[in-house]
Amino acid sequence: MTQKTARIAIVGGGLSGLYAAYALEAQGISDYVVLEARSVLGGRIVSIPAAKTKISESPSSNSAMDKFDLGPSWFWPDLQPQLHRLVQELRLPYYQQYESGSMLLEQYAAKPSVAMSGYESSPASMRLEGGMAALITALRSYVNAHRVHSGQTVKRLSFEGDQVAVTCEASSGQTTIWNVEHVLLALPPRLAISSITFTPELPEDICASWRATSTWMAPHAKYFAVYDTPFWREQGLSGQARSRVGPMGEIHDASIPDGKGALFGFLGVPASTRRNLPESQLRALCRAQLGRMFGETAIKPQEEFYKDWALEAYTATALDINGPALHADAPIAVLKSGLWANKITGIASEWSRQFPGYLAGAIEAAAFGVKAFQKQGAGPLVI
Repeated sequence: MTQKTARIAIVGGGLSGLYAAYALEAQGISDYVVLEARSVLGGRIVSIPAAKTKISESPSSNSAMDKFDLGPSWFWPDLQPQLHRLVQELRLPYYQQYESGSMLLEQYAAKPSVAMSGYESSPASMRLEGGMAALITALRSYVNAHRVHSGQTVKRLSFEGDQVAVTCEASSGQTTIWNVEHVLLALPPRLAISSITFTPELPEDICASWRATSTWMAPHAKYFAVYDTPFWREQGLSGQARSRVGPMGEIHDASIPDGKGALFGFLGVPASTRRNLPESQLRALCRAQLGRMFGETAIKPQEEFYKDWALEAYTATALDINGPALHADAPIAVLKSGLWANKITGIASEWSRQFPGYLAGAIEAAAFGVKAFQKQGAGPLVI
């Protein structure tokens, strides 16, 4: 067992955790540690490159843009100015989601899909070149690499004197205890309460509040089909589709500008049902659905990707698997009384007041936590 010290422990190396580290650095606070359970950073942000993408090419080249988001895909600059400012600050190029043309509606298994007037989002939704992982890569470049530790699963938070002992376990089995002043929880509330032991226990109302908060993406699964070109556009189709037959209930164009064509969909099959079906069968059902709706060309994608977030131990809990896929209201983020008062702040997206579950929510919640800590200086944190 190894003992270490830091002023702040950030539990989670997804968008909120890395943005918190980025914001702390900007405030001149460098005595922190980021503890991420996964072997890679990003959390629910996962961008997969097409097989023919030449990673060595410059980020501005079209081939380097051929990445597909298996987690969150969009942001809305007009609705989410704080996230938009960060994207601009990091100089990340973006483009508008393609929505021109007719959308398809599949209501019955025995009848063909019907083309109907499509619609364009207002305000417009945007996607980042290189996928949303571009945010993670950019933020990481501003964060001290020696402060970021992946493969470190936080098991326990213990209140000891005026500090918090953060016990984490490496994939090798090695245990490290970080003694810190404050903990920023950059993981979903429900996951925090189910995977971390708090000593002493948190108040029951806090436990109940966190446990009742749905984790966005946790019940979802996404399927991608990649083609040489977005052939459906030649038919006057936007790539948008809705189906009551499934397995995908909602489908979108995920093509890269001047690059690969792609369609992706959210599976409408419940997570509890998906667990009993082989991934190969689910992929085959998705291909068949695209063939029914978009024609024979859609049956044979060049590549396909599938991500079931309900199978991610560092995202989903049993409550998420059997619960609704909702953007839940933000729970209590900070304790203001008792032994844990001003020692823990929730900064994951689900703690955002305006955008719980969204990328913008991760930025809002993390900024709130860091601002509050920065204001308190060396004294107790006051929200």
